Amino acid sequence: MTIAQELDSETGICEDVIFPPGDLFSDEPPLETELHLRQIILLLQCLEWLWRDRNDFYSAGNLTIYYSPRQRKSEKFRGPDFFVVLGTERKTRKSWVVWEEDGKYPNVILEILSNSTANTDKGLKKEIYQNTFRTPDYFWFDPYTLEFAGFHLVDGEYQPLQASEQGHLWSQQLGLYLGIYQGLLRFFKPDGQLVPTPEEIAQQSEQRVEQAEQKVEQAEQRAQQEAEKAERLAAKLRELNIDPDTI
Repeated sequence: MTIAQELDSETGICEDVIFPPGDLFSDEPPLETELHLRQIILLLQCLEWLWRDRNDFYSAGNLTIYYSPRQRKSEKFRGPDFFVVLGTERKTRKSWVVWEEDGKYPNVILEILSNSTANTDKGLKKEIYQNTFRTPDYFWFDPYTLEFAGFHLVDGEYQPLQASEQGHLWSQQLGLYLGIYQGLLRFFKPDGQLVPTPEEIAQQSEQRVEQAEQKVEQAEQRAQQEAEKAERLAAKLRELNIDPDTI
């Protein structure tokens, strides 16, 4: 447990502030809209399903990243809307504390724009992610206007990513594209295939089962029709005093 002195700007009195190492809770405010929440959950679900067999990454949304060189919770912290750290243990965390995580910063960050945060996301945060975090891939997305942009760190500076023919942006760190699908940002595989949610996987499985059942039913109907046709032919032959079994 660490105890530090912090000066109260209003009273001018130094107060003891206790910081349990490795046990810092996230300090992020509630998300601005339901759409922001849906977008974060969607990205988390898809990536965690796609990488369900991997244990070398951490992904989170609206979680505080503490990065103070003096290891203080009261300074140097940011809360990206969505981020991914590679080469780390996959486990639940209350926050991302850089000095407790071997100095690791996110490999990928996405900010979801809003009227109140857009200028910060495009300005101050972009500078911090470029100059301090050195995060290789940075994206922002507005779920209302569908503004979407991405950057990759080249020689210490963010360079804009060029969209593919489908309008997708490549994340070198994830080995995936990001693109807009039905009004929200989704992951796409290198071949352009949409990375599904667990619910979409279940729906696809149900559809395959239904299609298989329909094929069986159609085959049974054809077999029944053929049997009925053969029976009618046999009956006609009997009317002509011909034994159908001898033909």
